[in-house]
Amino acid sequence: MASVWVAGEALIDLIPQGDSRVAIVGGGPANTAKALARLGFDSYFIDGISTDDYGKAIRAELLADGVHLDYTLKSKLPTCTATVTLAADGGASYEFLIDGTATFEFDEKWLPDPTNPPAVTHVGTLATIVEPGATKLFDWMKKIKAPLVFDPNIRPSVISDRAQYRSVVDKWATISSVIKVSEEDLQWLYPGTSMHDVANNWLAQGAALVVVTLGSEGLAGFTRAGEVRVPGVRVEVSDTVGAGDTVGAIIVEGIIEHGLAHLTGDVLRQVLTRAAKAASITVSRPGANPPTKEELVGY
Repeated sequence: MASVWVAGEALIDLIPQGDSRVAIVGGGPANTAKALARLGFDSYFIDGISTDDYGKAIRAELLADGVHLDYTLKSKLPTCTATVTLAADGGASYEFLIDGTATFEFDEKWLPDPTNPPAVTHVGTLATIVEPGATKLFDWMKKIKAPLVFDPNIRPSVISDRAQYRSVVDKWATISSVIKVSEEDLQWLYPGTSMHDVANNWLAQGAALVVVTLGSEGLAGFTRAGEVRVPGVRVEVSDTVGAGDTVGAIIVEGIIEHGLAHLTGDVLRQVLTRAAKAASITVSRPGANPPTKEELVGY
């Protein structure tokens, strides 16, 4: 069974429920690791996880989904939390408590040996921007000889300076094989620039594939061979939490099953169609609840 390393944060989403909030295990990379495990891969999650009650809940949930935690750090620092606000259409915004948490305690002293790589690596969201861990994570990932899928998953509430955020994303793009990004994120990062121009720039820097999620409108994939677009799958939306993370997992699956060089044309269309279906299942259920492999039979 192919192994995947997913580096990034697992945190606690504090989601509104009536007049109070309920604590839910979240974090984009953790959601991706969970989605990959449900797809049947050896999914190894890489992050600092606290020994506090929230950290115990994170470990329990990831283990229950079959995620391997061999490469996590047990830390006495507290768990990062994200206070979530849900819009009328199910879209989510986040306010994070980051400083001094276990969640961003990345250091090569405990990160796994980069000379013994998995089939694919995946990185994203806050772990790529919160310092000093982000730079240590970047320097470590540069040494791994495996395709890297990068999901910036933009959080302006953490870095509001657009130019600063853009420089960080562009740095990660230079070592990435695949960049998966939402249309909304591109509009914030590069206002006035078309997604085609942004994608072509990343492809020119060395990426093999750029996938842009278009919400209910589906997905667009860009390679040097051209663009592939697939429609979304219409469902009643519960919330959009974890939808993009599910797409990232399907892209990783596509790399393992077809090879990165073959993700063009009809093969890419097949992978993106499966990703659209998987995302539709996730958004039809509360929270980050990605589909199993069995739920995607026929796609």
